[in-house]
Amino acid sequence: MKTLAAELARVVDATETSLLKISEADSCAPIRPGGWSRKQVIGHLIDSASNNHQRFVRAAVQGSLEFPGYDQEGCVRVQAVQEMPWPSLVVFWAGYNRYLAHILEHLPQDALQAPCRIGSSEPVTLQFLAEDYLVHLVHHLQQVR
Repeated sequence: MKTLAAELARVVDATETSLLKISEADSCAPIRPGGWSRKQVIGHLIDSASNNHQRFVRAAVQGSLEFPGYDQEGCVRVQAVQEMPWPSLVVFWAGYNRYLAHILEHLPQDALQAPCRIGSSEPVTLQFLAEDYLVHLVHHLQQVR
């Protein structure tokens, strides 16, 4: 997990400055016709950080996890991320992910195989959730750039 945590921190550090260079107007515009704006994508990544924060900690503490799925479209809409200032979203996203990197770095080795079921999906391990979190984050950051 130390390598994964370091990679997460590296991605955040490498991305935050470039995200902050995006103008407020550009952050509000859809990335592609009918799609989310950069603000909405970063809002989604904040949701992902929040959900995964709870998943990582609860699975490590409990030894297993049953966690609901979530409505990503509904969350982005209800949280009105489009109305937040772009720099505030970026700084919050970056700080939250630095905290997640800290958590990942300190997860107990014996917790990594804890079975985790998210919604109706097949169970995966805590280690898989952590690794998949970074893959998901990088995927969406590529959309924003």
